[in-house]
Amino acid sequence: MTTLANAIREAAARLPGDEARLEAELLLAHALQRPRSWFYAHSGDVLDAEEARAFNDLLRRREGGEPVAQITGHRGFWSLELAVTSDTLIPRPETELLVELALERLPLSEMGQVLDLGTGSGAIALAIASERPLVDVSAVDVSEAALSVARANAAEAGLPLRLLQGNWFEPVGGDVYRMIVSNPPYIPDDDPHLVQGDLRFEPRSALASGPDGLDAIRLIVHQAPTYLLPGGWLLLEHGNDQGAAVRALFQGEGFAQVATARDLERRERVTRGQWLG
Repeated sequence: MTTLANAIREAAARLPGDEARLEAELLLAHALQRPRSWFYAHSGDVLDAEEARAFNDLLRRREGGEPVAQITGHRGFWSLELAVTSDTLIPRPETELLVELALERLPLSEMGQVLDLGTGSGAIALAIASERPLVDVSAVDVSEAALSVARANAAEAGLPLRLLQGNWFEPVGGDVYRMIVSNPPYIPDDDPHLVQGDLRFEPRSALASGPDGLDAIRLIVHQAPTYLLPGGWLLLEHGNDQGAAVRALFQGEGFAQVATARDLERRERVTRGQWLG
């Protein structure tokens, strides 16, 4: 007879990484269809045979490298609980920095339009929409499957989101925005990490972008001025070793106040610039 506390401890010992216990709790919560908080009052409860079998099946999938978010079908981001699938990038905590920087430049009392390029699950767009109800948020993705996930997440959150299918700026038409944000693919095509760990289970088109990983960023930085109002901002997430190159791209296109922010681990993560027109 195994208690919940023992099941979590034994499962954490099977899983690699610093988040083994958290992952074990998330998988057990999914197997039991309970919130993690439920464990605190029920740690001595005993798993029955069916529950233990379901939990072990989930653990085996994780041991095989499948991401927890895809096993459970959801991932927390900002204040939202988002559905994720193999058609979308898994929202990551470091991307919340992009949301924070965007909100700093979007006063709560002001209206305007924001564009999220390569929205995937809709994480960035919906986080901004949840905090700035007067702002109209549009989100673009080339994948109809990804847009279906974003559409479902918007409906679940009760947030308005204008969804456009196409490659980067192609479906935007003549619209202009006070801000453009994106977490584009930025990993080099031959990076060995693409065939390791969780990345194996995520869409390659949302991860890799050319020999140096900067193809998508080059395109976005080059075309963004056409779609920005004077005084508008462009904010892009990128790899921790790409800050200098991305700043150079912004400056080469004539952006002002170009700067790169660091994430909680002090790695260069998000570059921003203002288009003065």
